[in-house]
Amino acid sequence: MKIYVPCDSAAKALGADAVAAEIQAQAAARGIDITLVRNGTRGMIWLEPLVEVEGPNGRIAYGPMTPADVPHLFGDETECDCYLGLTDDLDWMRRQTRLTFARCGVIDPLSIDDYRAHGGFAGLQRALGMGAEAIVDEVKQSGLRGRGGAGFPTGIKWDTVRLAHAPKKYIVCNADEGDSGTFADRMIMEGDPFSLIEGMIIAGLGVGADKGYVYLRSEYPDAIATMTRAVELARVAGVLGASVLGQGSAFDIEIRAGAGAYVCGEETSLLNSLEGRRGIVRAKPPLPALEGFLGRPTVVNNVISLATVPVIFEKGAAHYADFGLGRSRGTMPIQIAGNVARGGLFETAFGMPLGDLVNDIGGGTASGRPVKAVQVGGPLGAYMAPDKFDTPFGYEEFDAKDALIGHAGVVVFDEGADMLGLARFAMEFCAVESCGKCTPCRIGAVRGVETIDRIASGDASAVPLLRDLCDTMRDGSLCALGGFTPFPVMSALNAFPEEFAAQTQEAAE
Repeated sequence: MKIYVPCDSAAKALGADAVAAEIQAQAAARGIDITLVRNGTRGMIWLEPLVEVEGPNGRIAYGPMTPADVPHLFGDETECDCYLGLTDDLDWMRRQTRLTFARCGVIDPLSIDDYRAHGGFAGLQRALGMGAEAIVDEVKQSGLRGRGGAGFPTGIKWDTVRLAHAPKKYIVCNADEGDSGTFADRMIMEGDPFSLIEGMIIAGLGVGADKGYVYLRSEYPDAIATMTRAVELARVAGVLGASVLGQGSAFDIEIRAGAGAYVCGEETSLLNSLEGRRGIVRAKPPLPALEGFLGRPTVVNNVISLATVPVIFEKGAAHYADFGLGRSRGTMPIQIAGNVARGGLFETAFGMPLGDLVNDIGGGTASGRPVKAVQVGGPLGAYMAPDKFDTPFGYEEFDAKDALIGHAGVVVFDEGADMLGLARFAMEFCAVESCGKCTPCRIGAVRGVETIDRIASGDASAVPLLRDLCDTMRDGSLCALGGFTPFPVMSALNAFPEEFAAQTQEAAE
């Protein structure tokens, strides 16, 4: 009897360890021989802990399961209230296009044999037979863009590093996933770490780098432990080391933990931190692709960008590029969170309307009250009201609505949300997290809090001042922290002007 219980942080927070212990205890008491696999999550967080039992027709899902439900696994499973049927038949799973996350929740995250059995290293084997230019061209043709937020074409970044002349080059994985409502990076590192390792090796082959670093946020202890162990296992298996799979040049990876600064999600701040310096933004140029880590040409890519590379090489660039719309090619793992009935990770091709993701896939609000707005792209993302829910999920499509996709976190708010308060929070967040390098961000965010407080106290003259301040921050900040903070502030003001006017009207009366 083979039973799967997630070791994902979200599942553990919801009691997965207690369920796993009870399964082992019940099996021992009944004299039943079981194989207990601690897999990653399938992404249906509202059903965690989601336990799966391998059956003749596929895995049977139970969730959310408690220790009290465990005896049902060894009896008539249909008697259990948490019995869900075949996992692959669940609506959430059937409606996805799982490419990057195809193995997540399916395999034992730390079993190289499992990884290979589900297509792992097939992309790397193909890349080993290609030249550096052909590898980079494959990524260009796939249309892959950075999944960390900026959406910059990955192949162009790689080509810049490939063509740079230097005695040493580096691959740096940005795993500092700090945006509210995002957890895709953590899920892949805890549920399918070898996909990230494989993607980093292919990147190294493509640009001529022999060393990689994963910069992981300290708030992810389970991901740090899993990635560290996965790197060790990859070395033992000959995947990393002096010769990749005994066929290619050397490549090795080191795991580094950050100290918890949000601004280190910005690539130049990350590089400073990686070098042991204070995590502050660097002026550009020079670009990290030319003068990055230790002054050498460096590829800095997000976890999902790199973990998607093996899929592109396994199935071909044309296969990947066939999904999506416009210049947004492939799939995006969309993380649905906040006041939502069904929160979790849903991977789908670009193009699904935002409203379908919120109301159909996410099931609307958990409170049952109407959706008032959703914030897409983390704490610096714009608030989108229901009148924009027909917007297709794509980079240019969101940009046309003065919004951004970012890391594709979708946080849902119901009609009780205080939009003026949320605008204030954005400014306060920027003030707290600013690295202090540039004046528009360092001082502008503080003045932003003060200005919104003036509006809240009834000063109508502060509204145009807030607009001017946001223009200055957007146009004058060195990086996206100060440059994007106006997105949530201005979107709240523009979509819900009555909530800002109400304060001034109330004071006047």
